[in-house]
Amino acid sequence: MSAPYLSLTWTDHVTGRHGFLVVDRLVRGVASGGLRMRPGCTLDEVAGLARGMTMKEALHYDPEGRYVPLGGAKGGIDCDPRDPEAYGVLVRYLRATRPYIEAFWTTGEDLGLSQDLVDRAAAEAGLVSTVQAVYPLLDDERAARRRLADAFAVEVDGIGLDALVGGCGVAESVLTALDRTGTPYAGTRVAVQGLGTMGGATARFLARAGLTIVAVADIKGTVSNPAGLDVEALLAARDAHGTVDRSALRPEDRETSADAWLAVDADVLVPAAVSYAIDPADQGRITARLIVEAANMPVLPEAEDLLTARGVTVLPDVVVNSGTNAWWWWTLFGDIAPDARSSFDHTRRSMRALVDLILSRAERDGTTPRAAAHALAADRLPVIEARYGRHRPI
Repeated sequence: MSAPYLSLTWTDHVTGRHGFLVVDRLVRGVASGGLRMRPGCTLDEVAGLARGMTMKEALHYDPEGRYVPLGGAKGGIDCDPRDPEAYGVLVRYLRATRPYIEAFWTTGEDLGLSQDLVDRAAAEAGLVSTVQAVYPLLDDERAARRRLADAFAVEVDGIGLDALVGGCGVAESVLTALDRTGTPYAGTRVAVQGLGTMGGATARFLARAGLTIVAVADIKGTVSNPAGLDVEALLAARDAHGTVDRSALRPEDRETSADAWLAVDADVLVPAAVSYAIDPADQGRITARLIVEAANMPVLPEAEDLLTARGVTVLPDVVVNSGTNAWWWWTLFGDIAPDARSSFDHTRRSMRALVDLILSRAERDGTTPRAAAHALAADRLPVIEARYGRHRPI
């Protein structure tokens, strides 16, 4: 595995906290990847996420599309986003990395941060936009920026479109896997870890497709109900960090420990919160036959090996949660209109095609979906680089 294009550690002069930036590679002189904030974030974690972003970009390569995949990157800050000092740390991090954002790193929300918060902090740090490095690649910058702004202004049932498309992609990944095995949606039970942007939207789309959400987990614990939770009520009762107000629970809803979601009697598990959520010991408690990684790197490699050995399918993060990143670029480059219908239709088509391709390749090669996804990305990266190069066109 080649060394990243750029890897750096930043120290906040006010609090002593650390932040990280890893640019795995450039395509046309630009790399794409979000910024996360969580206590315990490390450089190795960010480097792994940056490599994953390179693969996510490559997996969505469509030679006929206007959106041309970029390189992969990631930023991370070792800080609790609930800490009173967190916003100041975020502003100072963005101020320190401003030269990279202006030159070649496009970023946005990730774990622990909302896009509104990132945008506000970026403005305070003196940035025009967190995606301004891509502007020179656009045919019509003004029209493209207008499209993206219009898309971010769209709300669906009181939730921003940008907060829904990723979950739409995750849900479509689940549904595609079920369709391939002929599993009916009705009666299929799902447990979701995390009810933030990605987990909340995933739960909503799956519930509306007819699946039964039997458990959700947040920082306070796991809420479960074998007969099914009222997903809409839980979404309405969550705070900005995805924590559910327990006063919204019904008498038949049960509260248990934060890790109880792993062992819930479910057919599908959707880890949609933190990285490294399922380790070799945890996997032994899982009875679900399908794990769909909405979070980045939630299943440790050793745990995945054990799960695979006992017949559990793990759909990897580089495929499952790639719709969010792709939606930004489909919108900005003009592959889709800045409205809900176009966004959801394109996301569903693209994610269904990609998941089906990955699962078919895994079956053909006798390997795991993750290995199949990595192989497909490895096939496409040289094609992308040969066509567009690493450096920005003059």
